[in-house]
Amino acid sequence: MIAHKQITAASLKSKIKHQEILFAGNSKLKIYGTLHCKSGKRMKKENRVFFTSEAEAIQNNFRPCGHCMKTAYKQWIYSAPN
Repeated sequence: MIAHKQITAASLKSKIKHQEILFAGNSKLKIYGTLHCKSGKRMKKENRVFFTSEAEAIQNNFRPCGHCMKTAYKQWIYSAPN
């Protein structure tokens, strides 16, 4: 997990280009999604984190975004403990 405030713009762009970063998340809400998600693009920089894989996001106790990852979100909803 890489915090947005800890990475330079050039390094971030390079990692995205080389597909080293595939998902972004909100550290306060513990939600992750694709890099193209409209909800994710609106979040504050200080709350944004990046992941190399979906597994890394899940390992850090983040849940899928209900907007850009509908299928994964529905699976999470039905498997989450009440």
